Amino acid sequence: MSLTSKEKERYNRHIILQDIGIRGQEKIKATNVLVVGAGGLGSPILYYLTAAGIGHVGIMDDDVVSESNLQRQILYDTTHVGTSKATVAADKLNRLNPFCRITPYTTRLSQDNALEIISEYDIVIDATDNLYARYLINDACVELNKPFIYGSICEFSGQLSVFNYHDGPTYRDLFEYSDDIKNFSQPSGVIGALPGIIGSLQVNETIKIILEKPGVLSGKLLTIDILNNTYLTFTIQKKARSL
Repeated sequence: MSLTSKEKERYNRHIILQDIGIRGQEKIKATNVLVVGAGGLGSPILYYLTAAGIGHVGIMDDDVVSESNLQRQILYDTTHVGTSKATVAADKLNRLNPFCRITPYTTRLSQDNALEIISEYDIVIDATDNLYARYLINDACVELNKPFIYGSICEFSGQLSVFNYHDGPTYRDLFEYSDDIKNFSQPSGVIGALPGIIGSLQVNETIKIILEKPGVLSGKLLTIDILNNTYLTFTIQKKARSL
């Protein structure tokens, strides 16, 4: 996955970093990343993945743009209301970086398609807004041995972790499953800047994984409260699996 002269110019600010360089940027180019969700978290995630030069970015979302999305979902504008998020996102990202391959999926992640789609990617980023989808992502990533970068936002607070990385803890180690989750509806209010913060950190973890850098948030849960400016990190213990 060698870089063209145009790519070397585009990614110059990466390449001059000692921790990235030409070889690191080539690793970024060779990586396939699936983003499940193209809303509040998905918008900054998709922008920064594409700008960074990820070789193949998958976008999975079956929703359409609504007026209330525009307060935080920066991929879209007023002209996109009523149109497919995945389709609009793919068009914008193709124009942002023609060196990246963008694949939109205008469908919802399900038990029927999770393994098939996720198997095509190296890393999966959670940008969903419901708990049940996270268990689908987690279980597929465990079965396929793919790292899963988790992010969650609510009101002024967010969470971030990396699951199933180098045999580390999974999402089920943090949150045990309950049938009540299928009907759970989290509060819909969120300050507009929060997804930009959490989404950017998810991309940062993605780049660290690609470059095999230390300090990946595996076995750690980072919580952020931007109303009070508090940042806390908790340890996640890997639970024993029943045989």
